[in-house]
Amino acid sequence: MSDAVTTLNEKLDRLIAAMDRLAPPEPPAPDFEAADCFIWDAGIGSLAPVPVVNRVDIGLIHGVDRVRDILIDNTRRFAEGLPANNVLLWGARGMGKSSLVKASHAEVGRTTGATLKLIEIHREDIDALPRLMQMLKQAAGRFIVFCDDLSFDQDDTSYKSLKAALDGGVEGRPDNVIFYATSNRRHLLPRDMIENERSTAINPSEAVEEKVSLSDRFGLWLGFHKCSQDEYLEMVRGYATHFGLDVDEEELRRDSLEWATTRGARSGRVAWQYINDLAGRLGKRLEAAG
Repeated sequence: MSDAVTTLNEKLDRLIAAMDRLAPPEPPAPDFEAADCFIWDAGIGSLAPVPVVNRVDIGLIHGVDRVRDILIDNTRRFAEGLPANNVLLWGARGMGKSSLVKASHAEVGRTTGATLKLIEIHREDIDALPRLMQMLKQAAGRFIVFCDDLSFDQDDTSYKSLKAALDGGVEGRPDNVIFYATSNRRHLLPRDMIENERSTAINPSEAVEEKVSLSDRFGLWLGFHKCSQDEYLEMVRGYATHFGLDVDEEELRRDSLEWATTRGARSGRVAWQYINDLAGRLGKRLEAAG
């Protein structure tokens, strides 16, 4: 009987060893010295550095002065170890929500000298947010976790992972982590989904409250609204001056307004697209003027 047990144990040991060899290796510990920005790869549970970040200088973001100042102040307080809030930037498309997050991170890191890293998590990986938070909690430095274009659709339950991560459970949110998100929706959910919950649930108010309360986890709501013609022209002029595009003022005004008309919108994104077209026609690269 003893020999049989020994043989069984040996077989189990060999089986366990074989399974260990087949298991994927643990991802390497992130090297936070490699870059200021990283992308979370939920599939392998690791952070990929971004050597060159696609962002604009904070001085080029016009028409949103008030929310810009609020976000920079919140980010600065967080970088300095003071209390700060999770932030939801919501509203009109193309008004610079994600650009402002990236520019604020760069500006605060530059002016405070703090070890402040920006970690981007994709919308489809929100389920893995608690795992990312746990990883960052054990790391030195301070981290802004950023999700661009965050929203949830019918039957999507991953918002519960976000609620858990923002609340932090019994341990609370890690002191060295803050969450920023952009969305076209103030409550992160489509209006028809909220109305459907209200009309079909046994207790409509509780069903709606469960989903709408997600946005309450953000201490700051920063609204972005469609810009006026003057604000749009200010954006265009700011870009043209920054990149040294030598164009007559009246021609720039007339041309940029015609561009906005063909697009059916005025926004920071439309202004940037116009500047790209203008620089191409002038045969100039978009490099800051000396």
